[in-house]
Amino acid sequence: MKIKISADSTCDLPAALAEQYGIDIVNLYVVKDGVSLIDSVDITPDEIYAHVEAGGDMCSTAAVSEYDYIRVLSKKREDADEVVQLHISSEMSACYQNACLASTEVEGVYPVDTRTLSTGMALLALEGAEMAKEEGMTGAKIQQYLNERREKLDVSFLVERLDYLRKGGRCSAVAALGANMLSLRPCIQVKDGKMGVGKKYRGAYNKCLLQYVKERLEGRDDIDTRRIFVTNSGGFTEEEVQAVVDEVKKYQPFEEVICNRAGCTISCHCGPRTLGILYFHK
Repeated sequence: MKIKISADSTCDLPAALAEQYGIDIVNLYVVKDGVSLIDSVDITPDEIYAHVEAGGDMCSTAAVSEYDYIRVLSKKREDADEVVQLHISSEMSACYQNACLASTEVEGVYPVDTRTLSTGMALLALEGAEMAKEEGMTGAKIQQYLNERREKLDVSFLVERLDYLRKGGRCSAVAALGANMLSLRPCIQVKDGKMGVGKKYRGAYNKCLLQYVKERLEGRDDIDTRRIFVTNSGGFTEEEVQAVVDEVKKYQPFEEVICNRAGCTISCHCGPRTLGILYFHK
């Protein structure tokens, strides 16, 4: 049986890894000045930032429609017996609900509500792709495994500036911090499928980043050290990212440390100079 693993573009999976593991990407939409643009095709994160910095309104994102899923998933089924389709948390987008509706029209499709976002989704997609190669595997088994595995994810980001999150309204806890506290560097954590504010750091952002990594990784024996993503939304120098990678390696012996840029979804809602570390617990 040939099983295709596919994920929405919110997974931020690097193109090289998607090709290596045979993972397909279904693009969401970015709405800029009322016009729907295809994520990472018609618009990039840097173009979103330039638009906002020039005085434009905040961009927003739009889910893949039921019609689009029917069309895309039908195409995937032409050369696959089954398709496992991963989606950003249903608490944040209608993608999962729309895919579930589409799966009633297209046989052999198994939607997964990852209850997370960005490379938390990518971690699940990579494991799903590895499972798909096992003899006797089925889409239903992969779907069930990923539904269980998502509970082990640790997904968080440190945000330098709050205006994107505050104006976008995707994290209500950020708005509650108040405009007079924008010097805070909040850690945004994904729990129960929703974004919330964890610890709030104060001071120079680069120093806060290193403290954030230390506090999440140091002395932990419950971390799956096979793979970790260091995901940033742009605006960093190579030296700044490398400093975070060095800090990660200082505290845990990860076999694979993957650095990547976040795509348009994270960029629309978190803005530039947001960075997170994403991994599994044992």
